[in-house]
Amino acid sequence: MTEQERKRVLDTDDEHLRRLTHEHLKVFAKFTSLDCAICQALAPPFAKFVDDPGNESILFLRLNSDENPVAKKLMQQKIAPFFVSYCQGRILDCDNLTTEAEVEAQLARLRAFVPDHV
Repeated sequence: MTEQERKRVLDTDDEHLRRLTHEHLKVFAKFTSLDCAICQALAPPFAKFVDDPGNESILFLRLNSDENPVAKKLMQQKIAPFFVSYCQGRILDCDNLTTEAEVEAQLARLRAFVPDHV
């Protein structure tokens, strides 16, 4: 991953999510919606995490939940963005999160995870 790629959040869709999670060792994805207040409140911290030096090996993705029926349903039930951590193409952690501390904790688990046969 280049320095330029690391410094931003990549907007993608379901079609490209699978490919990206297999191309990159660690991926942190946020399923969000424009009409979700918590999503908007967590947008600045999420962008801040991208620039954290400890996260240089993680690809950050953002997906519109309206394009993903499963994530949309979960967001409507809990009224919060849905975050998914992937390593080597497999889901490590997924949940609706409502605070910066919760997002940071999930991201810390992804950072600390030691993958198989790197």
